[in-house]
Amino acid sequence: MGKIVELIKRGKILVSDGAWGTFLQQKGLQPGECPEEWNSKHPEKVLEIAQSYIDAGSDLIETNSFGGTRFKLEKYGLGDKVFELNKAAAEISRKAAGDKFVLGSVGPTGKILMMGDVTEEELYDAFKEQAKGLEAGGADAIMIETMTDLDEARLAIRAAKENTKLEVFCTMTFEKTVDGTFRSMMGVSPTDMVTTIIDAGAELIGANCGNGIANMIGIVEEIRQINKDIPVLVHANAGMPVYKDGETVFPESPEEMAMLIPKIISAGANMIGGCCGTTPEHIQKVREIVDGK
Repeated sequence: MGKIVELIKRGKILVSDGAWGTFLQQKGLQPGECPEEWNSKHPEKVLEIAQSYIDAGSDLIETNSFGGTRFKLEKYGLGDKVFELNKAAAEISRKAAGDKFVLGSVGPTGKILMMGDVTEEELYDAFKEQAKGLEAGGADAIMIETMTDLDEARLAIRAAKENTKLEVFCTMTFEKTVDGTFRSMMGVSPTDMVTTIIDAGAELIGANCGNGIANMIGIVEEIRQINKDIPVLVHANAGMPVYKDGETVFPESPEEMAMLIPKIISAGANMIGGCCGTTPEHIQKVREIVDGK
């Protein structure tokens, strides 16, 4: 059993980090620029983001590698730099983390299996290459996240499990439908997700993005109806996005997010962090509530 899952099994509630993309933009990432290339071009700026979450009290921080598969990097002419950029991503977060944990971020490829865009073998190989780079850079676990398609999630988990010695976690993104149920963009429900991704080898599962903490409570409750024991992670947005003065804003304050933390813990979440719109200030408030509990 890996170290992170072991801590959770012993009853510890872990605090993860928050958003990365918005901070890269604040530090100068331009539209159309590759975020992962910053790991080699501007490592000091990426390190500042990682460090800000450690300083806020995170037990675990992610890596700047969400779009780090060759399918995403090829669009920037960086398809031959997969291992190098993912290794650098993990090394930067490792430097900030010290004795805290590093989660190697792996996002979707943008390719759709059922459309014939890609083969299962090509997807597997792409995830394998990325996971190996993250392991080489010092990640403690592979964090497969924001998945909408079960087959892609399953292949990513398998590739990481079979080619690294790391713990492997997986989250999917769900949105609330008009009838009040939760579904991914590909029609997958939290119930559908649970057995498939645990059978594929995920040691921790959950949901990220797509919802604020309020909606995440229902998702966690649905997961817990199917499986009482699997560690569950929630990375919620800072509320639901609002379009204001020509830009998308996530309106939930650190205090508002913190108010719902006891409810998400009661629902069965074991690891709590943030996604779009969340800041070190949000994470600091989560830390305070978790420590108080």
